[in-house]
Amino acid sequence: MTVTHRTARELWRHSSPQSTQMWKFMLHVNQKYRLNLSDYPSLYKWSVENVAAFWEEVWHFAGIKASKPFDQQVLPDKAPMFPRPDFFAGALLNFAENLLFPPNAKLDPSATAVITVTENGDQRVDTSWASLREQVRQCSNVLRAAGVGENDVVAGFVANHVQALVALLGAGAVGAIWTGISPDNGVSAVLDRLVQIRPRVLFADNATLYNGKEWSSAAKTLEIVGQLKKHGLELVVVVNSVKSLDTGLDDIRAKGVKAEEYASWLNTSPDEPLEFKQLPPSHPLYVLYSSGTTGLPKAIVHTAAGTLLQHKKEHYLHCSLSPSSRLFYYTTTSWMMHHWSVSALAVGASLVLYSGSPFRPHLYLSLPRLLSTLRVTHFGTSAAYLTALEANNVRPVEDSSLDLSALEAIYSTAAPLPPSTFAFVYQAFPPNINLASITGGTDIISLFGAPCPLLPVRVGEVQCAGLGMAISVFDSASAAEDPRLVTPADSPGDLVCVKPFPCQPLTFFGPGGEDKYRAAYFERFGPRVWHHGDFVRMDKATGGLVMLGRSDGVLKPAGVRFGSAEIYNVLARIFALEVEDAVCVGRRRETDMDETVCLFVVMAAGKEFDDDLRTRIKDVVRKELSPRHVPGVIEEAKGGIPKTGNGKKIEVAVKQILSGMQVKTNASVANPEALDWFRDWASKTP
Repeated sequence: MTVTHRTARELWRHSSPQSTQMWKFMLHVNQKYRLNLSDYPSLYKWSVENVAAFWEEVWHFAGIKASKPFDQQVLPDKAPMFPRPDFFAGALLNFAENLLFPPNAKLDPSATAVITVTENGDQRVDTSWASLREQVRQCSNVLRAAGVGENDVVAGFVANHVQALVALLGAGAVGAIWTGISPDNGVSAVLDRLVQIRPRVLFADNATLYNGKEWSSAAKTLEIVGQLKKHGLELVVVVNSVKSLDTGLDDIRAKGVKAEEYASWLNTSPDEPLEFKQLPPSHPLYVLYSSGTTGLPKAIVHTAAGTLLQHKKEHYLHCSLSPSSRLFYYTTTSWMMHHWSVSALAVGASLVLYSGSPFRPHLYLSLPRLLSTLRVTHFGTSAAYLTALEANNVRPVEDSSLDLSALEAIYSTAAPLPPSTFAFVYQAFPPNINLASITGGTDIISLFGAPCPLLPVRVGEVQCAGLGMAISVFDSASAAEDPRLVTPADSPGDLVCVKPFPCQPLTFFGPGGEDKYRAAYFERFGPRVWHHGDFVRMDKATGGLVMLGRSDGVLKPAGVRFGSAEIYNVLARIFALEVEDAVCVGRRRETDMDETVCLFVVMAAGKEFDDDLRTRIKDVVRKELSPRHVPGVIEEAKGGIPKTGNGKKIEVAVKQILSGMQVKTNASVANPEALDWFRDWASKTP
């Protein structure tokens, strides 16, 4: 049966698209190549049909600072996606230099580059461009004096503050590899990651402030250092983030590792100028980690030029960021969005680096007050945060004490944004903002689905595929040797990319890295197709993407495929005051004839789970979706919803447990007791 999808309702259009850098870039392409591109679809089509030419134009138009230009060939002819092709071979550049001295941006050295703030508003620290450059000069020189250089690993067990940014840029300046892990991670989670990559230097907070409480990191850091010393750790630099608590330096030194307090350590810098090691485009810059639920997290290596170029394309063209912009992304240092947001320095934008609860000290108005006070132009958050505002009917625009007139855009990621929340945001915030549900991930350290100033925002849709990202939707049932597009074209299927892009990972860190890389992305459909693992639908009329969940967690009762997001959207729209969270998976044990849709809910405070709620959810799902969508099992998840450290629901592990598989939980699971509850439930359920 063919399903007809109506064009989603329009919520926003840019008031002056011809004033944007995206429009100017299109005119530039027209003039240089004698074309007549007139809108985003035609520009996008050109970008994916002329991959090498497109990325060369981005390099020059957005402005990449390089001490040596790339060879004439941007990309080898007929380059496959795997093994990873080398973009811009022959060039020499430095990532940190491009962020601290962005070309094409006129900056006043005394202007604010970074604002560091916590949930305790009186701890705000403003850092100018001149001061940021000086701190990176000191940091890089002390690292260099300690013998840290190309391909050495520098790790941060740190919150989102300017000291973490200085450490990241200092490592980048000398050619070292940076990896960041948030202090809210447990010791096992940290060691599962860092033992693999053997850092020589570790930056660590002495403590963090969250939800009104000071949390010492000393005991965790000490245990981490004790293990990492066996794997090459030489130096620990402790950031005295919470002055009332001890730095723990003496205890670290007792482990036989050199330990210094951050500010004092910076002041030992040699009186040498700021020097940026000039490196090839494919030089490793970052290690990020997959959020796998079994086995060790995979350490994904990202390159300097690939990260820089992709982020600058997204910030400059898709997001319209400029030196007059101020970006605040609510993120931890573990999340890919931290790396994405700090790259906004490369277009001259200023940053807000925040650590703490999003609901302190003014409950749901805490972050909106920051947006007002700090004159934020671009705000990034998670879908969960926006749905929480919707569930509690919090509308910051109606608060006369707030001035949100500077706000131009709100970005939402980590999970599909429910359709009802799209509409709510335009009631809760100024109606002129570009609300963008964006999608991509750790694997590409950037976006496949992006904002676009030349297109409208429509309910429930990611606005567009990013320029140069040749994505398609493949039939999930098609064979690896014969991959096929979905038919009809707006049917749901697997998100893939079919042409090379510069921010493909370099490799996976450690022995067998290339094999792990191939297995992660190129095993499903072969070496010419990047398989991303998302279940999506592409609106053939608008070009927008509808995110339906993870493809490996797709539900398929009676052969009908749908994503868990469809169920979550109904819960968010109709049961938000009763149901706080949920996980929906398919269960098919060896003895089962078909898959059963299983929905587990966490009740909101003061609400109780009962048969009446179970019946009402089934009735609404039947009415809003279809009889095939109705869960066969609806129960209360008394152990909570299992999630990764980045807050993503771990659907696949729950599905495997319910289906009778043995799942070994690793430290990527932030709340392993939740999975234990599902194991217990499954063992007692016929």
